[in-house]
Amino acid sequence: MHIHILGICGTFMGSLALLGRELGFTVSGSDANVYPPMSTQLEEAGIVLREGYSPANLEPRPDRVVIGNALSRGNPEVEAVLNAGLPYLSGPEWLAEQVLPGRRVIAVAGTHGKTTTASLLAWLLESAGLAPGFLIGGVPRNFGVSARLGGESAPFVVEADEYDTAFFDKRSKFVHYRSEIAILGNLEFDHADIFPDLAAIERQFHQLVRTIPGRGRLLVADGEPALDRVLESGCWTPVERFGSAMTSPWRLKLERDDASRFQVIHQQAEVDEDAVVDWSLTGAYNARNALAALAAASALGVDLARGAAALSRFETPRRRQELRGEVSGIQVIDDFAHHPTAIAATLEGLRAATPRGRLLAVIEPRSNTMRLGTLRDRLAHSVAAADTAFWFQPADLDWSLAPVLAASPVASRLFEDLDGLVAALVAEARPLDRIVVMSNGGFGGIHEKLLAALEVAHDG
Repeated sequence: MHIHILGICGTFMGSLALLGRELGFTVSGSDANVYPPMSTQLEEAGIVLREGYSPANLEPRPDRVVIGNALSRGNPEVEAVLNAGLPYLSGPEWLAEQVLPGRRVIAVAGTHGKTTTASLLAWLLESAGLAPGFLIGGVPRNFGVSARLGGESAPFVVEADEYDTAFFDKRSKFVHYRSEIAILGNLEFDHADIFPDLAAIERQFHQLVRTIPGRGRLLVADGEPALDRVLESGCWTPVERFGSAMTSPWRLKLERDDASRFQVIHQQAEVDEDAVVDWSLTGAYNARNALAALAAASALGVDLARGAAALSRFETPRRRQELRGEVSGIQVIDDFAHHPTAIAATLEGLRAATPRGRLLAVIEPRSNTMRLGTLRDRLAHSVAAADTAFWFQPADLDWSLAPVLAASPVASRLFEDLDGLVAALVAEARPLDRIVVMSNGGFGGIHEKLLAALEVAHDG
């Protein structure tokens, strides 16, 4: 069977391409934006990529076309699919039809932390010998790929996105997966391009809750009012809470301020267990992600102490606090932060782990929510943990970042030219500094440009 994927370089659709290839299908695809790490993954897998959308991309005629949610009516390739009467379906539909039947599916949902939590869970299951399948919206470095089938009838971990499914199906992606276990990590307003308010997102999360069977399990973060409202709308599945509340059966206790060592406490009616995690990650939010993953792994029979020990060997997914390089003691870190809450959490975690040197934050507002300016009032204070913030104003951003800089609690600078931004960072940085680049896109290859410029400056 030949499947052709529209929007193939998106993290979700590219992962589907890898699964299709592993199933033995012929896979091709097209996209308007082709950049690493997804383009590299696909090329290494021998998948044909066509840049740009055109009816010509549909030759030879595929058996089925999988259409990503970034595509809409008016796209020339979408119009060609419809006019030719080609069989088409959405990515989540294809996954549910071709991969998930017969699997124990674990969905990882929430506004933030899905990629890291899903990667943590896949690693815990792998370390326990369960050979899980997974589809993750990033590249877990413990595996080197964003998706794989895993062992026959093995558990399947899926990053469960609340974004809509396709132009012809406006339900959230995660309702298609028919999960047995779901992690609900947090919930706040995002995706302003498709949701009018938080209540609309809560309704979609309740649709996910409706699909979890009574024999399954919901692992729900404590201290999240929006998730409380979701459950109050009706729940038919056993719920276990995780977090820091004394009433939650899964709790964590930090043993270091930067959360690089913490105690996991599991308390139930018939069991009283704890374990210690000592790992390379920092930030209380990452410790909370690990707690959720340990709880889900436990539901699948993984021993808590073994799981905690396995986390010492966990590597962050690509673009999640990923160290891209170091020159003369200056680190360049890549992070996917796409929302004021995520920016603040990333910087707070790194601040706690940076006893010497400064933290320089570099931010490109690129997510749909940020580009619409919906959360602009929260951006200024999201960088409070940094020493200096360098803001990049994309040419097509139709609102000015100047008011954000005016309200910033830390020194801030604004740039409209990428080369000028790189030059300013090189002039500012000194040994022991950490430069944290935050964007959910390629950012014009800034990481490589910055590292190259630092090499020149410090070799000279």
